[in-house]
Amino acid sequence: MDADQIETLCADLGPHAAEDVVCRAMEELAQRLCHIQEIAVHGPRKDLHKGLRALSAIAEQIGMNGLSSVARDVINCVELGDVIAEAATLARLARTGEKSLTSMWDHNDLMG
Repeated sequence: MDADQIETLCADLGPHAAEDVVCRAMEELAQRLCHIQEIAVHGPRKDLHKGLRALSAIAEQIGMNGLSSVARDVINCVELGDVIAEAATLARLARTGEKSLTSMWDHNDLMG
């Protein structure tokens, strides 16, 4: 978690608006993580790539750089067609996503 990104959001938007942005982003990330797992199993493949790009961008916006990086790793595996690495990085994405969202939730006092 990049605390500087949260501080920048607070400075740019004010603490209440920044908290709102972060909360909405966290909800979106949780939904996208579930959706990505579903798409990975049932397709279509083009939606997986699109969903991963969006997840990476949202995570980066609120300072979840590790989650963003793992999403990009999954994209690379999809593009390379390496299904074994894709499965492994999707599992890492799920673990990292859960850990990142829990960490952000636990540190919600960063907003003020």
